[in-house]
Amino acid sequence: MKVLVTGGAGFIASNIVDAYLERGDEVVVVDNLRSGRRSNVNPKAKLYEVDLCDSSLGGVFDAEKPEWVNHHAAQIDVRYSMEHPMEDARINILGSLNLMEQCRKQKVRHVIFASTGGAIYGEPLYLPIDEAHPPRPLSAYAAAKLSVETYLRLYRSNYGLDYTVLRYANVYGPRQDPLGEAGVVSIFINRILRGERPTIYGTGEQTRDYIFVGDIVRMSLLCGENTAGETINLGTGVATSVNDLFAVLKDLMEFTEEAEYAPPRTGELEASVLNADYARERCGWSARVSLREGLQQTVDYFRQQQAG
Repeated sequence: MKVLVTGGAGFIASNIVDAYLERGDEVVVVDNLRSGRRSNVNPKAKLYEVDLCDSSLGGVFDAEKPEWVNHHAAQIDVRYSMEHPMEDARINILGSLNLMEQCRKQKVRHVIFASTGGAIYGEPLYLPIDEAHPPRPLSAYAAAKLSVETYLRLYRSNYGLDYTVLRYANVYGPRQDPLGEAGVVSIFINRILRGERPTIYGTGEQTRDYIFVGDIVRMSLLCGENTAGETINLGTGVATSVNDLFAVLKDLMEFTEEAEYAPPRTGELEASVLNADYARERCGWSARVSLREGLQQTVDYFRQQQAG
């Protein structure tokens, strides 16, 4: 099967590219390299340095004629989305629409869309959050993700374009960028490796659902006809506080300093934990990698990068 992966030079999608290639698929990567790294792209994949909003995307589809599309390219900085909502919409909504139009024209069979399982639900009405929980976006980023989900339903209803929406919990693991709007795991590891004290905002008792990238990758390989038209949460169902996360990293990395505490950041959720029972029922998927095991693999990766 030929798969086109958008954002394939980025953290999550580059790991998915590797898995597709290992399965024997032919993989085409589209990435403007704004935040992705060329070094992340498997040399067996064909890379097009193209922006999703650019008209040249049509040329890629004309040349490659992919059967499936895995859509990860996005502007992912929540704070940036609030400061620049029109730019966020240009990239995340209009770019996705340009992609869908190419999928429609080339009769792509299936689109997998990487959505958000934290931001899209907003302040949860109950925990853990299942797919029946109403979307209540509190950021332009989350609103854009929900908009793309809506457009995918429209394209399936009107044009027969099958899709699977995957709503991710807080993904961490090898290749995560420790700079910019990165996940707390990579930020903490990077600071500890530099001998600096990580900063915890607020009390540190706010909880998240941390899921290892390898578990996320497995689900992309399981999507198919049985997931067409579905919206599926991917998480561990385990609530981990920022304080507990730091404690595990501190132990794994033999770090003797304490974290610094700073005032809470505006708009940060107090709790977000996903119920992924539907993924198990529909696809036999569940998270396999424990937090400690996943953090150890991530620490090892960053140490190798530092030794470089």
